[in-house]
Amino acid sequence: MATVLPRSSLSDSPRQKAGGGLDSWRLAGFASLAVPIYAAQMPLAVYLPAIYAQNFGLSLGVIGAIFLAERIWGAVADPLIGTLSDRTRSRFGRRRPWIAAGAAIYAIAAVALFFPASPIAPAYLAAALFAFYLGASMIQIPYLAWSGEISRAYHERTRVVTFQAVNGSAALLLVLVLPTIVDQFRPLDGGLKLAAMGTVILISLLLALPLTFRAFGERQIPDETQRAPRQSLLRTLEVLASEKLLLRVLASDFAVRAGQSVRGALFVFFVAIYMGLPHWASGLFLLQFVFGIAAGPIWMKIGFRIGKHRAAIAGELVQAAVNIGLLLVRPGDLPLLLTLTIVQGLAQGSGNLMLRSMVADVADQHRLKTGVDRAALFFSAFSLSEKAGTAAAIGIALPLVGWLGFDPTGTDNSASALRGLLYVFALGPAAAHLISAWLIRGFSLDEAEHSRIRRALDERDKAMAPAE
Repeated sequence: MATVLPRSSLSDSPRQKAGGGLDSWRLAGFASLAVPIYAAQMPLAVYLPAIYAQNFGLSLGVIGAIFLAERIWGAVADPLIGTLSDRTRSRFGRRRPWIAAGAAIYAIAAVALFFPASPIAPAYLAAALFAFYLGASMIQIPYLAWSGEISRAYHERTRVVTFQAVNGSAALLLVLVLPTIVDQFRPLDGGLKLAAMGTVILISLLLALPLTFRAFGERQIPDETQRAPRQSLLRTLEVLASEKLLLRVLASDFAVRAGQSVRGALFVFFVAIYMGLPHWASGLFLLQFVFGIAAGPIWMKIGFRIGKHRAAIAGELVQAAVNIGLLLVRPGDLPLLLTLTIVQGLAQGSGNLMLRSMVADVADQHRLKTGVDRAALFFSAFSLSEKAGTAAAIGIALPLVGWLGFDPTGTDNSASALRGLLYVFALGPAAAHLISAWLIRGFSLDEAEHSRIRRALDERDKAMAPAE
């Protein structure tokens, strides 16, 4: 006989405002956990490789190999975390225990990464980086799954992700302000830059956890769909591979992240060494994210009007055009670079925002087909595509520009080495964004189809509840 939950547990636990949407203040509190998560992403991709190479003497090849190795390990760890989170039953819910445990690991590893003592061996960086990303996965995967569960509405999920994206962009803005300030007084002090960014990560984590935990309850669903069955890693991968729409979202996100990470990993080198504007490196990155904060609500409205996948395509095409435009920039040409940076900021995150919202919709479709809730597993795969795109970019772009003769210390770079840096910096992201747009074209799970799926799920859940 089917096991059912009391009718009260099938009701929406998140508090709704009068118009049916989530309360904005509670949603802001819930989205605050995006701050410590996002605050670390750009420093790891942009500043940490450069600082560990320039200030602590590690080679670009070693750094790239460490990042790549961690992502390979993440390919095993992330689906496991997602599956276990989906299966977890506790008085605190499915998601909260994982987030709390991950936060502890994340904080300890952040101290090691952002407050290192010289000299640093490759093994030190590897251990700290592996622990940091493990903690990040334990926070992010259950958190993203929870984000997709607090609302069932197609556009409301975009709103949830937009709140998180705006918080994340604000976090990046705060993190990037600090190295910009350091650049004006002690531009060569990489250790001080790391410490400033690490302080923001640790403080924001401490403040965000209680806000997120108290914002919304976890939505309950019938026991038949509560847990994914026990299965091997191979079977788990087969489940993921069977979801064709999910694979398209993952592949598109991989391309997005790879393009963004190539640009991020080489940005400091490009501005400081190719452009000859070292004092503008942090400032331009900062400017990009100022416009990125303003762009979040704009892309949300675009998604409301034309649908998530079309908005994602539009954003990727804009970013591809911006990166191709970088080929026109010449050393010292600040006005053109400034213009392209602003446009890049306005398009920044558009694809990430829409694709993340689409994962929850695909998870609903899967639950309707199979009767199994695998939301966290699906978001673990999404997290994996994000990390793999970042690692692939760093693991390929840094060694590639080194192979082309580029010297990160900036002391002896030939004209051909600088041209190689330019081509990788401009054309790598442009190609990645075009591929991302191509992969997501004609996505079939639109608003109308998702509304049909939600009606069917709601009717099934209602039928499983006992009559009063």
